[in-house]
Amino acid sequence: MAHATLTNTSLEGKLALVTGGTKGIGRAIADRLAVAGATTIITARTSPEETISEHHLILADISTAEGTAKVSREVRDKFGSVDILVDNVGGLTAPGGGFSTLSDDDWENELRLNLLSSVRMDRALLPAMLEKKSGVIIHISSVAGKVPLWEINMAYAASKAALNSYSKALANEVSSKGVRVLTVSPGGTATAPMIQILEQIDGASGASPNEVYKNLSDRFGGVPMGRMAEPDEVAAFVGFLVSPAASYLTSANYMIDGGSTSVAY
Repeated sequence: MAHATLTNTSLEGKLALVTGGTKGIGRAIADRLAVAGATTIITARTSPEETISEHHLILADISTAEGTAKVSREVRDKFGSVDILVDNVGGLTAPGGGFSTLSDDDWENELRLNLLSSVRMDRALLPAMLEKKSGVIIHISSVAGKVPLWEINMAYAASKAALNSYSKALANEVSSKGVRVLTVSPGGTATAPMIQILEQIDGASGASPNEVYKNLSDRFGGVPMGRMAEPDEVAAFVGFLVSPAASYLTSANYMIDGGSTSVAY
C-alpha cells in the first residue's frame, strides 16, 4: 500500500454519524471528524442548550427501536449511506450499592442504552456499508467493561462487557467484507456526567475531581498518568482509527485509560 495512504488522516468526502454527539466525548469526536473533512451527523435525545451549526442534528432516543428507525430514515432520505458510524451513546443510569439495589428496570435500562442502542444502529446502517464494501464502525465502550466496581457501576459494567463481546463478534463477521469494526474503551474522562458522579462520591470533603478519581482508581492499581482523560484525547484517537491511516486495524478493543489497565492485568 502506498505510503501516502498510510499517513492519510483526511476524511474529505466521508459521511460520519456520531450518536450522542452534542456533548462530552461524542461532541469532541464529531468536532474532530468535521475538522478532518467529514460531513457529520449527530444524534441526541434533547436539543442542546447551544446551537451546533457545524453538524446536522437528529433528535431521537436511540435506546428505543423507534428512535433508531427515525435516525436511519432521516440519514437515508437526506444523505444516503454513512461511511463512518461512531456508536457513542451510553451512560451510567443505574444506582450504585451492589446487586441488591438493582431492579429489573435498572438492568434493562442499562442494556438498552449501552448495548442495544449500538446493535440497532449497526443493524440499520451496516447493510449499506456492506453493499459498498467499505465503512468503519466504532463502539465507545468503557474500561468498566473489564474493571467493574460493584458498589458503583455493576449493571453499567456488565452492559459494556456485553458491548465488547458483541463488537468483537461483529468485527469477525464483517471485516472480510470491507467494514472495519473497533472498540474504544475510555477510562475516567473529564466530562460533565463524570464530574458529577465524582462529586457525589466525594460528598463534602472538598477534594478535586482528579483527586477523587485517583483515590477511586487506586483500588484497582492506580492510573500511572495520574489524571483523567480529556474528551479531545479520546476524540483524537477515534479520528485516527476511522481514517485511511488505520486501514489494517479491526476487531481490537483499545484502552484509553492513562495506563490503568496495564497495571490491573
